[in-house]
Amino acid sequence: MERARGSQLASGLLPNQQFDPHLMLQQLKSLLIAFAVLAGGLALGRHFLMPKTFGQRGHYRAAAVDAIEKQPVHYAGREACAACHPEIVDRHSKARHQTVACEVCHGPAAAHTEAPTENKLPAPRTRGYCPLCHGYDPSRPTGFPQIDPVAHNPLKPCITCHNPHQPEPPHVPEECSACHGEIARTKAVSRHALLAFTQCHNTPLQHKVTPRLVRPDKPRTREFCGGCHAQDARSPKEIPRIDLQTHGSRYLCWQCHYPHRPEGD
Repeated sequence: MERARGSQLASGLLPNQQFDPHLMLQQLKSLLIAFAVLAGGLALGRHFLMPKTFGQRGHYRAAAVDAIEKQPVHYAGREACAACHPEIVDRHSKARHQTVACEVCHGPAAAHTEAPTENKLPAPRTRGYCPLCHGYDPSRPTGFPQIDPVAHNPLKPCITCHNPHQPEPPHVPEECSACHGEIARTKAVSRHALLAFTQCHNTPLQHKVTPRLVRPDKPRTREFCGGCHAQDARSPKEIPRIDLQTHGSRYLCWQCHYPHRPEGD
């Protein structure tokens, strides 16, 4: 009795309910009709909605290539600029803006190349344009030149001091925060706020001129931090002290403590 009830439950039948092959056939017919309607709808949709040139050259609409070719050309490229402005393009190609295309600042130049006197290109001369890239933004990588537009020579257009085609500063930055704004702002609210960058980093003067070619040195031993934080260090008494022999002896200090904000447990 129990075995029969178990077989009924396994087959999906309720007690006292018998298998009806006619009912099963009717259900299958309904499912087949539903699938046929869906398949027919997909086939009709594909026939009427798919572009005629789809698949002729690949898995895309072949006519799109012709449509794109018929669109008007707006950009000319740096080579076209060099035909009339060779000195500027040569200077620009050797400066820090060499990866910035001419038309990023001056706009599309195709019409200008066809009729230079009739289609003048704009030159950004207002102060608000350069900070789009060089205004301080914590999302930008450290080392990218950034300024505070409110405090950095306020109201003066950037081109007053910087040649946009060769944007060398009139003098090297006096503060590391000119390029490392995020680090400077982080350190300013930490226990290392009064610690100068140059106390931990040996920074050659040439680093300020060619920062990517000449890198500052970084501390690489535990003894460097121990110069201030070891128990026998000759530093002010209020500075936290540790025993270099037992405190995290397997690790370098900055593996546990971020040096620009070294708050620890």
